[in-house]
Amino acid sequence: MASASSQLRMDQLPSDPLLHILSFLDFRDLIHCSYVSRRLNELCKHNPLWKILCSKHWLLTDADRLQSGVSWYCLFKQYYGDLGRYIQYYSVLKRAWEQLKSFLQQRCPRMIASLKEGATEVELNDIEAQISCKLPDDYRCSYRIHNGQKLVIPGLMGSMSLSNHYRSEVLLDVETAAGGFPQRMGMRRCLPLTFCFHTGLSQYMALEPAEGRRMFESFYPCPDQTAQDPSAIDMFITGSCFLEWFTSYVHNVVTGEYPIIRDQIFRYVHDKACVATTGDITVSVSTSFLPELSSVHPPHFFFTYRIRIEMSSGASPEAACQLDSRYWKITTSDGNVEEVQGPGVVGEFPVMTPGKVHEYASCTTFSTPSEYMEGHYTFHRLANKEEVFQVAIPRFHMVCPPFREPVVRTKASTSYTSGFDDHNDDGEYCDGDDGDDGDDDFGDLRGINMAALEGAWCPRHI
Repeated sequence: MASASSQLRMDQLPSDPLLHILSFLDFRDLIHCSYVSRRLNELCKHNPLWKILCSKHWLLTDADRLQSGVSWYCLFKQYYGDLGRYIQYYSVLKRAWEQLKSFLQQRCPRMIASLKEGATEVELNDIEAQISCKLPDDYRCSYRIHNGQKLVIPGLMGSMSLSNHYRSEVLLDVETAAGGFPQRMGMRRCLPLTFCFHTGLSQYMALEPAEGRRMFESFYPCPDQTAQDPSAIDMFITGSCFLEWFTSYVHNVVTGEYPIIRDQIFRYVHDKACVATTGDITVSVSTSFLPELSSVHPPHFFFTYRIRIEMSSGASPEAACQLDSRYWKITTSDGNVEEVQGPGVVGEFPVMTPGKVHEYASCTTFSTPSEYMEGHYTFHRLANKEEVFQVAIPRFHMVCPPFREPVVRTKASTSYTSGFDDHNDDGEYCDGDDGDDGDDDFGDLRGINMAALEGAWCPRHI
């Protein structure tokens, strides 16, 4: 049996295998190991170990370290001293911000210029004292990176444009958000996240689980027009927490899910299955839900859809044609089927030639939260008007976001849930956005469904 004196001691072990083992540890475990022995204390401060951790948690590069003039270990300590409470969120949110800025720099540089520098810990603490409510750490973390944007158009959080309606949501800085912190019944303890100058629309985040809301959930408020109680406000849910709300939006932007149109982010969603090709012509559809023109009570769900018609550049000149009419088959979630047909599309009769693209938008309303449409266009050849043919329009679904009723309306709070499936486009409609009577208890930020309050419903355009 080997004697005790022949046993291998820690200080006799070679450094390389020990460093390899230590490289699998997170920063907390690495610090704990540094207290075990003098040898481990020295190894645990090995610069390459902290370079990995600085990259993982703070997204720091060699250039950042050189600029700081300190070791990786000291650099990690500096960042942890300032941002340590956000370490579980920082890398995710910082990466999302960097991806968004990189994507928009070439496409919408005005939006990048509108971003504000990050808020300080002291400023965020002061806001909490002002509103007497704690801000969630993921929200605070994001606002340490960028404190929202200036109150400019276009807004960072997406736009939508119809013939008589325009929406563009600004990501509010925390000071402006606190100024619009409502204390009205039905909206207590809710912090506005966005604001649209044209519609008064805001998305809110619930800072406490009150009045039927879940803590830190984001939503569009929608007044219940059938209730006598003004505090009865339904909610279209847009996210379970700030982190999910913001990063999912950024993902849709940087992956091209939301198109850039006229230097603005439009929140149309395109299902890759919503494409149909007939001969030389391809039709694709994207859709979007408009909460500011929708209502849960009474059930009125407003959608817009955008259609792209494209003739292949390889088509022969003789294939040139003109659209004569459209046909729709509409099926609602309660099983009702309606058929609609009419001349042209939104008053136009586009001529298609090889390589040409025609896009248009229209809108429609339903009394059910989900439905789908499909149909066809009828064309004739320019060279031979007697040659008439049909081009398929793919089936596309329109599903409103999950919504929830307030507790004040019913103790057995009924909820509607669905997967997110925003699709849409735009024709003409009646916008009910002129009700600014100054009596709104929301303060300067009137983040409620103004169209619903005015009772101005858009007629159906298909």
